[in-house]
Amino acid sequence: MSPNDSKNSGGFFNSLASSITNFGSVMTKSVNGLIGYEGIEVINPDGSTEDAEEEAGRGRWKQEERDGYWKMMQKYIGSDITSMVTLPVIIFEPMTTLQKMAELMEYSHLLDMADKTQDPCMRMVYASTWAISVYYAYQRTWKPFNPILGETYEMTNHNGINFIAEQVSHHPPMSAAHAENEHFAYDCTSKLKSKLLGNSIDFYPVGRTRVTLKRDGVVLDLVPPPTKAHNLIFGRTWVDSSGEMIMTNLTTGDKAVLYFQPCGWFGSGRYEVDGYVYNSAEEPKILVTGKWNESLSYQACDTEGEPLTCTELKKVWKVAEAPKKDKYQYTHFAHKINSFDTAPSKLLSSDSRLRPDRYALDTGDMTKAGYEKSILEERQRAEKRTREEKGQPFVPKWFDETEEVTPTPWGDLEVYQFNCKYLVHRAAADNSEINTDMESTQFNPWQFQDTSP
Repeated sequence: MSPNDSKNSGGFFNSLASSITNFGSVMTKSVNGLIGYEGIEVINPDGSTEDAEEEAGRGRWKQEERDGYWKMMQKYIGSDITSMVTLPVIIFEPMTTLQKMAELMEYSHLLDMADKTQDPCMRMVYASTWAISVYYAYQRTWKPFNPILGETYEMTNHNGINFIAEQVSHHPPMSAAHAENEHFAYDCTSKLKSKLLGNSIDFYPVGRTRVTLKRDGVVLDLVPPPTKAHNLIFGRTWVDSSGEMIMTNLTTGDKAVLYFQPCGWFGSGRYEVDGYVYNSAEEPKILVTGKWNESLSYQACDTEGEPLTCTELKKVWKVAEAPKKDKYQYTHFAHKINSFDTAPSKLLSSDSRLRPDRYALDTGDMTKAGYEKSILEERQRAEKRTREEKGQPFVPKWFDETEEVTPTPWGDLEVYQFNCKYLVHRAAADNSEINTDMESTQFNPWQFQDTSP
């Protein structure tokens, strides 16, 4: 059975998958005109289209605010608004996209397990589960800050990992990240695309994620599903991902194909994930099932995808307990990411933790956060004009642009690779060899950069 047949075969998940998919398609029918606004679609994830008008009156906005934001956003319907719209800080969380990339490291012990196991199929179970584990954190309904060009984020003191991310391009917005410990190396180039649909927005993960497991040197490639944020202006905002996640062992040909179920009426199918690990001959070997906001389990299966007799589901991952009634729906790990507890010695002056607007919002000063955000954005525009006048393109410090352009389901991607400069810097910093003169030359995106020679 081929991976593409996993949802249509007579296997373990067939009846469940088909019924959930039908529910999802019914639920997402347009409810335009219910509240007198053209192009509005309001969806209650816990109800149906019948209560859309009631749901539209809920959410974080007052009526006059909803009207104002709707008038502002109407002209962008159908557009990629990733970096073209200035948004109020009231919808932001005190974290940047670079920090959000680091959240993928919370359950990195699963990659350690993938590196240690000698079973090639279990390797795919552990690695694909790691890729799914971050979706609990990604369901937050607050927007992270867009990184300033040249902004960085560093993280240490978690599972022996050194993590570094850098904003390598502003138009289009692109980030690159590298993480490493004794078991694996993680490399990612991300160029998120979006499409505003009115009261919702689709996010397409244009990017390349590669994980190298060090013991055997195998390389894993990840293609995640798209994500949709519903009820941006009218109704309570909620996030859902649906479609296939594919992780491929580029060294052996083994593959994990996991299907994220769309949310149906009254929450039916929401959070559910199921699929199979296939060997290089495209034969299903292990079924994986669970909910991305709770836990995942696995079980050996036959070539038809049916569970083997005398086997049982075994839990491979469970989401960690999260703080109760947290303002930004943060996990304990998200709080660590924002703190200096995970910062290395001699933190780069361009680190996200030091952003004045992010820091102001984190301390509860929304007025100052909005002011600092506008100042940073104007400085970035001014610096761009200066670079263009002098014919000096921006050059990232810790990542190099390669000549490789890789295709993705949502467009081509220019690939950046981690360079050794950061390792030299970090070794010097850890040995306290960075002197005052060296520190003074570090890139600081929170101040206007003079690009003169």
